[in-house]
Amino acid sequence: MNRIYLDNAATTALDPEVLEAMMPYLKEKFGNPSSIYSYGRETRLAVENARRTVARLIGAHPGEIFFTSGGTESTNTAITAAIRDLGCRHIITSPIEHHATLHTTAFYHEHMGVHLSYVRMLPDGHVDLDSLEALLRNSKERCVVSLMHANNEIGNLLDIEKVGELCKQYDAIFHCDTVQTVGHLPIDVRQLHVHFIQASAHKFHGPKGVGFLYINENIKIHPLLMGGSQERNMRAGTENVYGIVGLAKALEIAVNRMDEDRKYILSLKQELARQLQAQIPDIRFNGDWNGRSLYTVLNVSFPYNEHTELLLFNLDMEGICVSGGSACSSGVEHVSHVIQALRPDAKEVPVRFSFSKYNTREEIDRVVATVKKLVTAPVGGHSSAVSL
Repeated sequence: MNRIYLDNAATTALDPEVLEAMMPYLKEKFGNPSSIYSYGRETRLAVENARRTVARLIGAHPGEIFFTSGGTESTNTAITAAIRDLGCRHIITSPIEHHATLHTTAFYHEHMGVHLSYVRMLPDGHVDLDSLEALLRNSKERCVVSLMHANNEIGNLLDIEKVGELCKQYDAIFHCDTVQTVGHLPIDVRQLHVHFIQASAHKFHGPKGVGFLYINENIKIHPLLMGGSQERNMRAGTENVYGIVGLAKALEIAVNRMDEDRKYILSLKQELARQLQAQIPDIRFNGDWNGRSLYTVLNVSFPYNEHTELLLFNLDMEGICVSGGSACSSGVEHVSHVIQALRPDAKEVPVRFSFSKYNTREEIDRVVATVKKLVTAPVGGHSSAVSL
């Protein structure tokens, strides 16, 4: 069976050009970047060249880029620093953030006494900016605003420019989780009032386990991880050299191909939506899917019934890889916290389809045909799919 992979918001396939760029640092160029001899100098050069590449591609200075293990570490670093080092005693976030944000902010609220507020969400899944402005205006303490640029489950895009303006107006620290948008949308930090953004390489065809955190040069923070002097004393631990090289190469490819890939991937998303609407009754699309939304994500709710209760498992048996929400919650038996926050009483089965440059129109056709077979088959009929 030829499998179809439509869960690219969880992770993407490694680009062969990225693997090629990484291979020398997996083999002959194995030196520790902190070593002073030639083996160390050549890997140190690779890390610093990667830093310059990343900085150039997002409009930052190289000194503002710090390599991390990915989005979760970056989020923890940014939120911890805002509270510990930058005087923030009031966190403003949303109920549909990634769990790295929700769990970190809840910890500081529950164990450190930091005030925690959630912005109101609009019915289409966007942040209510009037609610955000009111929270900032009425706060008696300095705020850190932590909101994601694109929601990883429904794809809604934040008006990052407007949020930055509000944070500047009220002297708030702005942390924006850009894991789903770096490499997919143009980002120029010089045009934004933002203090922290972040990326994970595996979201744009780079390796897993490596990312970066942008820290605006106008703020000074202490490290989250203590130890050696790596990353200019900001992130202790021997650098993931081949991962860092792969991240920079993947981001460079993604930015150079961004317009071309966006048009192609958007056409796949629109075609899947069109066919599902035409062939599957009573479905609904979650979020502002055809408006201010990320082109790589389409979240579809199917009515809950005997055909759909095991839809994700049945699709997997048919060789189609999709998810019901964040990959970080896979295998956990609960409703998507994003859908629940937007529609608490919903009795539906949400499925997230997410696309990459490697998907094809033929795959879209097969997915629709398979979904139609699974959700409209006669009850008790013969099928290889799982049923209760």
